[in-house]
Amino acid sequence: MAVEQAQILRPETLVNQFKENGVTHVLTIPDSETNYLYELMEQQDWLDIVPVAREGETFGIALGLNVAGKTPVCLIQNTGMLESGDSLRGMALDAGFPLVMIVGYRGWTRRGIISDSAARYTEPFLHAFGINYYLVEYDADGDRITTAFEEARATKRPVAILIGDEYHGWNR
Repeated sequence: MAVEQAQILRPETLVNQFKENGVTHVLTIPDSETNYLYELMEQQDWLDIVPVAREGETFGIALGLNVAGKTPVCLIQNTGMLESGDSLRGMALDAGFPLVMIVGYRGWTRRGIISDSAARYTEPFLHAFGINYYLVEYDADGDRITTAFEEARATKRPVAILIGDEYHGWNR
């Protein structure tokens, strides 16, 4: 069964939100799940993509970019976020700078039983680190990204956007 357009999160929504919020750099691990988003971001002359080898690297690079007056976003998956706890603590939380993390919520489902432990531990991990988060599943949720940027700037702390869409339409 085809997913209705109104019930998906299009990559264009993220890119538009990035532009509206002055994002200058996206730090990410290129993967097949988000290839259309990656290709779309590459087409933007106002946006630089910084590929990394591991999610934990994104936080230190983001700190450096922030010090240089740039507005970075870390685009990572929940499994990598879980692995990166110490980098997140040292580079994002202890340094005290505004950061929005776009986190792929692998294994999460609104319906049914969550069987993937990565999904089960994502929100408890964020709670343990005192990181607020917003769930974004559909285009209509896109304004939550602006809310996250506003909160990160006001609190000088990381804020997460959990992408609960499972990347419908992100892979062409």
